[in-house]
Amino acid sequence: MGIFRLNHAVLYVRNLAETVAFYEGVLGFRRIDEMTPDGFAGAAFLRAPDSTNDHDLGLFEIGPAAGASLAGQQTVGLYHLAWEVDTLETLEATAEKLAAAGALAGASDHGTTKSLYGKDPNGIEFEIVWLIPADLLDDTAREARKRMSPLDLSKEKKRYGADTRGGVGISVPV
Repeated sequence: MGIFRLNHAVLYVRNLAETVAFYEGVLGFRRIDEMTPDGFAGAAFLRAPDSTNDHDLGLFEIGPAAGASLAGQQTVGLYHLAWEVDTLETLEATAEKLAAAGALAGASDHGTTKSLYGKDPNGIEFEIVWLIPADLLDDTAREARKRMSPLDLSKEKKRYGADTRGGVGISVPV
């Protein structure tokens, strides 16, 4: 059997307390473990609200002098992480939380997926996504996947329902 999903990501951050507070307060992650590995000011492990993973995010503090990532500008590196939500209602509530925290960087309609983009206190970008369930996919959504458009959450909630459970992974039935 091959790899079948991402289990967790680890990020280097400037300020551990500030970063943990963001992921807990804005995105609902829960801190589940703490340790201080050699060479780091501190570390924390967090689990997403409805995750079954041991942890979804590891954070390693490297201190306030750390510069911003130059990945995608001057170096190769990670662009963003993406997490799924169950409903468009949850996606909308997340958009409101991100906006209130000054962390909402954009919102896009990718046809089969509806996405928000945010930045954490370190400037690390992430995506929050709702996937159209497989049984609701149509040619319009599949065709729209070929381009990126602005996200109109009101329109999508009318089309699919605010409480419709999203697809899992690649718009497949649960």
